[in-house]
Amino acid sequence: MSTNTMGPIVVGVDGSDSARHAARWAAVEAAHRQLPLRLVQAVKLPMVPYRGGVMDQGYFDGMAEFGRQQLTEVQAELAGVHPDLEIHIEVVVADPVATLVAESETAHLLVLGSRGLGGFTGILVGSTAVALVAHGHCPVAVIRGRTPDGIPPAGGPVVVGLDGSPASEAAVAIAFEEASLRGAGLVAVHVWSEYQSDNAYAYARQFVMDWDAIDTREREVLAERLAGWQEKYPDVVVQRVVTRDRPIRALLEHTADAQLLVVGSRGHGGFTGMLLGSTSQALIYHATCPLLVARPH
Repeated sequence: MSTNTMGPIVVGVDGSDSARHAARWAAVEAAHRQLPLRLVQAVKLPMVPYRGGVMDQGYFDGMAEFGRQQLTEVQAELAGVHPDLEIHIEVVVADPVATLVAESETAHLLVLGSRGLGGFTGILVGSTAVALVAHGHCPVAVIRGRTPDGIPPAGGPVVVGLDGSPASEAAVAIAFEEASLRGAGLVAVHVWSEYQSDNAYAYARQFVMDWDAIDTREREVLAERLAGWQEKYPDVVVQRVVTRDRPIRALLEHTADAQLLVVGSRGHGGFTGMLLGSTSQALIYHATCPLLVARPH
């Protein structure tokens, strides 16, 4: 999944239900790969002065102890389900984003919930995930669900969006591995569009474009991108989807019954551009299943 093939799977935990869902999801990933699991909570420093600007050390100690209790509870729960899984916990008083970026340097995968508690320990908000996708050093998974409680789906295919960029190549590699480990099918979605805006010139030109020829070419491109991976993972049944649409809309449509969506952190612009940073950022907020954002090697 990443260059840190033997590194731990790291989960940001803040005591929220969303973080617990993320930890459970990550434990399954770690157990499948026989990797250690690392649960991390960052107690954020307050932005307002206290007692003339000097914080009582007891305050920090109390927050850290409370966080340690939360992590210990999650650790015990996961150990009951995965008795052979190596699980470590860590509580730090530091900026959450900086802490998790540092963790990502040695991690195999960084896992976050889709929403958190807020306040000093609330680290799992969308903006944090966006920052980690932009600045992290390993793939980032944001665990989302289709139900109000946010429980991630257990069944359905793995969906991957690709455009031929280095980031999407990394996404394809992860998607095949995930589908094989899960015994799931893989839906490979290639979205193409000639235009990045709806201006009048673009509207006029569509009537002279040979859309059938373009569609045929894009299907050939997709087949080339998948050929080597299908040979490496013959157990994975692949459904190929080539469509002229907006990337976010197409990916969300094909993840309606998926258990995982994999995309690149950024991709090509122009004709085949679908995995721009704005797309992966939008999916962090709107995906209806766990989202795994790959980084180029």
